[in-house]
Amino acid sequence: MKRSEINRNILDAIDFLREMKFALPPFAFWSPGDWETKGSEYDEIRRNLLGWDLTDFGSGDFNRIGLFLFTIRNGNLFDPGNKKTYAEKILIVNPGQVTPYHYHQSKMEDIINRGGKGVLNVQVYGSLDEHTLDKKSPVPVAVDGRNYRVDAGAIVRLKPGESISLHRGVFHQFWCDDAKLLLGEVSMVNDDKTDNYFLEERGRFPAITEDEAARYLLVSDYV
Repeated sequence: MKRSEINRNILDAIDFLREMKFALPPFAFWSPGDWETKGSEYDEIRRNLLGWDLTDFGSGDFNRIGLFLFTIRNGNLFDPGNKKTYAEKILIVNPGQVTPYHYHQSKMEDIINRGGKGVLNVQVYGSLDEHTLDKKSPVPVAVDGRNYRVDAGAIVRLKPGESISLHRGVFHQFWCDDAKLLLGEVSMVNDDKTDNYFLEERGRFPAITEDEAARYLLVSDYV
């Protein structure tokens, strides 16, 4: 992805979040220069990858296969001093944009339709292995406290305010109908470096062409 495209999408996201009256923490608005002044007291942000996270999953076409995220809080599976066992993200999904099939082995997560004018579609399958859908077995889901099973490949539709809990090992892809949506994700500790198992080979973080200076850093820029 081009840095100019990333910058533009972050600015659009800031406008949308303000429209939705969702406030971000102060570090969301630190410039690269601001980050250079921040010492070790902010290492939790860097180590646990809090902040802006925009990806095209290696597709080269963010508008078709991509997702916009901001990680608000998170623990760390590999830090012995970590006390947090949970994570929270805010997500933005655009019409025509799909988050491709993947599952997690470590974390269980809730995906919440936080608002907008559309419906979130979540399609689910069980997994036979990390690259194989289970197209026969029913899939356990929980939608706002209702625990039940759906057929393999079923699409669960969530209106604003509704949510789905996804068990470990459940393949899921999601998209919205015809209006931009604000989503939430509440989960166990999130590790995007090791705990995303894609049905097809995908990159979790984008390769970036630096055609202009970064307005804000992505979590993948911290390294």
